[in-house]
Amino acid sequence: MIRKNAFFSLLLAGILSTGCKDKPENQPQDISEPISFTKEAEAYLTRPGGDTIQFLQLEIADDDYQRETGLMYRESMEQNQGMLFIFENEAPRGFYMKNTNIPLDLIFLNSQNKIVSITKNAKPQSLETIPSEVPAQYVLEINAGLSDDWNLQVGDSLILKRN
Repeated sequence: MIRKNAFFSLLLAGILSTGCKDKPENQPQDISEPISFTKEAEAYLTRPGGDTIQFLQLEIADDDYQRETGLMYRESMEQNQGMLFIFENEAPRGFYMKNTNIPLDLIFLNSQNKIVSITKNAKPQSLETIPSEVPAQYVLEINAGLSDDWNLQVGDSLILKRN
């Protein structure tokens, strides 16, 4: 019985180690052309009573590649622009700033589009995990300092209109 378990353990280890060989190793990406903003949606940040806080033009990250890449390699973003990460469900989220050159505020929203937590002034190029603190389905990235300028608070909402 012990030999059988050892055999299956070795077999499983061999399968797992060979399963990754065809995947290319993560190489630094060479970006020769600046990445430009692509407007894919418009949104309004609003107070619980319905008052508009800010109008935004957004890029959408709604698949694995887009969510992994995010705002990497960008050199700037306009004050009325942002990126909205859309996930299939509400869950604890963790972000990092690898290859991101712009300091950002991260606005975590629940499935009802309400702000549930805010991380201010995320440090560019940092590999430190930025947790949502509570489950979130959406994450809005905007230029650092804007969440303070706009006085964003937990409970404010995002109204989204995709193009």
